[in-house]
Amino acid sequence: MDNNKDTSLNREIGPVGFAAIALNGVIGAGIFALPAVAAAKSGNFSPWLFLICAILIMTVVLSFARAASFFRNTGGPIQYAALAFGPFAGFQTGWLVYIGRLAAVGANISLMVTYAGWFWTPLTSGMGHQLAVMAAFILLAIFNIIGVRQSMNVVFLFSALKLIPLFLLILLGLAHIQPDILIHAKLPVSGTLGETILILLYAFVGFESAVVPAGEARNPRKDIPRAITFTVLTITGVYFLIQLISVSALPGLAESKTPLADVAEVLMGPTGAALLTFGAIFSIGGNCSASMLSAPRMTYALSKMGSLPAWFGAIHPRARTPLNSIVFYAGLGLVLALSGSFVWLAVVSTLARLLSYILGVAALPVLEKRIENTEGQFRLRGGYLVPAIALLLCLWLITFASISAWLTTAAFFAMGSALYLLSSRKHKQSTVED
Repeated sequence: MDNNKDTSLNREIGPVGFAAIALNGVIGAGIFALPAVAAAKSGNFSPWLFLICAILIMTVVLSFARAASFFRNTGGPIQYAALAFGPFAGFQTGWLVYIGRLAAVGANISLMVTYAGWFWTPLTSGMGHQLAVMAAFILLAIFNIIGVRQSMNVVFLFSALKLIPLFLLILLGLAHIQPDILIHAKLPVSGTLGETILILLYAFVGFESAVVPAGEARNPRKDIPRAITFTVLTITGVYFLIQLISVSALPGLAESKTPLADVAEVLMGPTGAALLTFGAIFSIGGNCSASMLSAPRMTYALSKMGSLPAWFGAIHPRARTPLNSIVFYAGLGLVLALSGSFVWLAVVSTLARLLSYILGVAALPVLEKRIENTEGQFRLRGGYLVPAIALLLCLWLITFASISAWLTTAAFFAMGSALYLLSSRKHKQSTVED
């Protein structure tokens, strides 16, 4: 069975491209803020917490890698849930993830411009800040509209520029590592452990960005599983070393508002702080560029499924990119970023993604039964053991979400349901008329 092979989009993305998308989807603003949060909640045990989070998320990553190996079309978790549980489940999976990513891209671009204000003060607030935010959205939208190859070049550029300062921090910080910190670290109070893991998990979510644009991949069934597993494992090593260096070099890490910049200042002086600020700008920018590439493909896929109006499925006649979906995403993201009303949406981001992970993982047994295996396909050892662990861990983690996060998610569920019913009714009417 070759499920809905999409021939409308150009297949330009290779294995390195998917690794870059996953890298930028995961490494964003989180690593530049969470080291202080982790230290405040768990002290010297915080490096181990990053490893625990990595083990938890890897069960989900491996499950998604297996699911991705069945598909060649755009949509990612939308397709998994839709094929297993029906179009409504597929729509809600994509819709909640989309809203979470929309809020995040608005928040992150605004934060990126604020970081840039370290170099030029007018960017921190007022008209200068707003114009810079607008320019960032316009540029990212243009790069995505003119072609997936051009947008991938932006992703590659941001990947390099974000990693250089982080790797330099690790290289210079290795000599400051205190092994006793790891050996004598005490486990945090069990009552706060789940809540802390839920917070730190924000630094690991986003790998699903790489499974969405499968319809623009040269060999998605092979390239995507390898890319997301390798990338998350690499990021785990980076996070662990950064946290270990941070708690070793900066005793007051828990009180820092700019933890990595403060660590860099200890290691390299003011020049180091400037370099890490520069890295933060490109890290957040890379995360936003990956989001701008991936998220519009979700509304494109939902449109093709008849779950959103056909307008979202329009393709640029020459570039063969989802024009209207990109314009909509950039425009609404800009409105949220400038208005500031996007802040409360960020609360539901991690919860929405965990819910989408639950649906994606739960769909795997159905996919195994309905879709034939192909040669060289990514396989999981142990049958359904890894997906079962992933499902239980996600169910456990969502219990630590606040009531307000659940209410917000419910509100978006209702909004999405209304859009779905409206679009489905129009789709049925047009089918009958034809």
